[in-house]
Amino acid sequence: MNNPNTFSARRNFLNSLTWGAAGAIGMAAFYTPGAFAQQLVQTPKQTEGPFYPDKMPLDTDNDLLVINDTITPAVGVVTYVSGRILDARGEPVRGALVEIWQCDNNGAYLHSKTGNREKADANFQGFGRFVTGSTGEYLFRTIKPVPYPGRTPHIHYAVKMKGQEKFVTQCYIKGHPGNANDGVLKGIRDAKARESVIVDFAPIKTSRIGELAARFDIVLGYTPGA
Repeated sequence: MNNPNTFSARRNFLNSLTWGAAGAIGMAAFYTPGAFAQQLVQTPKQTEGPFYPDKMPLDTDNDLLVINDTITPAVGVVTYVSGRILDARGEPVRGALVEIWQCDNNGAYLHSKTGNREKADANFQGFGRFVTGSTGEYLFRTIKPVPYPGRTPHIHYAVKMKGQEKFVTQCYIKGHPGNANDGVLKGIRDAKARESVIVDFAPIKTSRIGELAARFDIVLGYTPGA
């Protein structure tokens, strides 16, 4: 069980990430609910894949680099992924549970049947959750996704809300050469929809350790409660 004091300290730390790091990656856009709604492209649904965790980690918060109160971080390029969950009208969705999962820097998932299991990074959480606030925002600290046999680098997403079917998709790295041959990504036939899940993983100018930031807004095809 988590030490309450440790949990409180980590929660404060993660809150500081939300308003510190996110400021460097355009969090101001969170405060334009409904803006450009007519230009929104609905995020395409994609396969959940076989590696959603079959056993949850001891820690499921939005910092995937450190598990509970351990001090050894995961290996990989530190990356902040953030964005908004929007409804079909472009309005922010509050209280949505956003989940992400991805392989570690060695290509191993948090799953009993993952490939490369013997090289799995024990310090990588592999899975995280975040509940959106009033502006629909979410934020995770993780690693830049890496390729593994048969797939271009990607991060899996699931959005869960009471009374709605789970929405599952993936996001990809803009400009990665593996994108051209990835079967899942190529399966999105509409060019604009496909482009909407490919995002820039850009260096944070103020970072001294080469951290990256990526922004991925998810536009649902419905309006919750409507």
